[in-house]
Amino acid sequence: MDSQLLYQKDPSKLEFEAIVIEKLILPDGRLGVVLDTTYFYPTGGGQEHDKGELGSVRVVDVFKDEQNLRVVHVVEGELGLGPVQAHIDPERRLRHMQHHTAQHLLTQCILQQTGFETVSANINGYSPSTLDIVMPMASQAPQISKSDLEAAELFANQLIYENRNVRAYFVSPEELQSIPLRRPPKVTENIRIVEIEDFDYSPCGGTHVNHTGSIGLVKVLKTERQNDKLRVYFIAGLQAMQVFRQMYDSLNVLANQMSTSWQDIPAVISKQVELIGMLQKDLQAHRLESIKNEALGLVAGSELRGNIKLVRASFEDRPVAELRLLAEELKKKTDMVAFLASYDGQKVSLLVISGEGSGRDARQLLTKQLTPLNGRGGGDAKLAQGGGAATEEQYHLFLQHLDLD
Repeated sequence: MDSQLLYQKDPSKLEFEAIVIEKLILPDGRLGVVLDTTYFYPTGGGQEHDKGELGSVRVVDVFKDEQNLRVVHVVEGELGLGPVQAHIDPERRLRHMQHHTAQHLLTQCILQQTGFETVSANINGYSPSTLDIVMPMASQAPQISKSDLEAAELFANQLIYENRNVRAYFVSPEELQSIPLRRPPKVTENIRIVEIEDFDYSPCGGTHVNHTGSIGLVKVLKTERQNDKLRVYFIAGLQAMQVFRQMYDSLNVLANQMSTSWQDIPAVISKQVELIGMLQKDLQAHRLESIKNEALGLVAGSELRGNIKLVRASFEDRPVAELRLLAEELKKKTDMVAFLASYDGQKVSLLVISGEGSGRDARQLLTKQLTPLNGRGGGDAKLAQGGGAATEEQYHLFLQHLDLD
């Protein structure tokens, strides 16, 4: 049975009486009901569905069964056949109306400002909505300048301040010929036009505000490339107010911590980033100097094995990156063989360094030492690195056997 889609006639109506004429068990196990008439908006046209209640039962999803021409209301709980009082979540409906009308407005503003056409949109009143734009006859995503995007945004907000009428109406194919549509309709009957007074005319089955002033404001957040399209993220209405409130509160917290005004935060952060960069350079220089001194200490305490100086050092959970810096310093000693081991409580990391004059291959020494742990590794003749799992007892035994032979 074809459900009467009354939201198309009066999107402001949020409470109504209806009759449950059919109950369904959906393929995913959820419960669904069909009403004889409904003001609930089903997901479609890039806009998400309404939520609300039927009696005391929550409506969590609404979709249109195109095959059977009916709107299915997915409910959480049992609902019998017969009359029912329906209630639509007013804030969710308003958010979607604000964003959908804002999308029409912004789409036309971008078209007039840049010539870029919108090919798809996704309306979400609780997170940024998006519209995908393309340059006609182009094979790549369009490039849009910051100034052009700001001009389109400003244009859209000027039209919001003008509080232009927004109305929806059905037209025949013949009447359609006299309307300056932004894009052609996808259907050939029941063609519904959403008109922003003297500005935009678009086929649409969604819910919209009655005046542009009800959008409040629209703000473009960012753009990103999507293959041959450019995706524009924007917020409007209640969502924009919520985002700006959160941003302002966060900026004020930062401003108080920095003892400055929120307007000066970017400049203060830039100075701090510059200072941090200088401190990081100094820290790196001190770190390298410390590594060099540590290497000298290890060499001074090395064991003499024939004509080879042997270094054996173990560390507790020392980052491998630091061990590699230490290894690079020890590599400079041609008559040196060094074992650098670190243990984090579960895994052994081992670096083997063989100087050119030692006559030893670091890879062979690494393989020999890791064999009892079933460990793995790799490298070259001068520096090899690997590891394996070990208990604490196995690790201590491993250290006792670290040797040239």
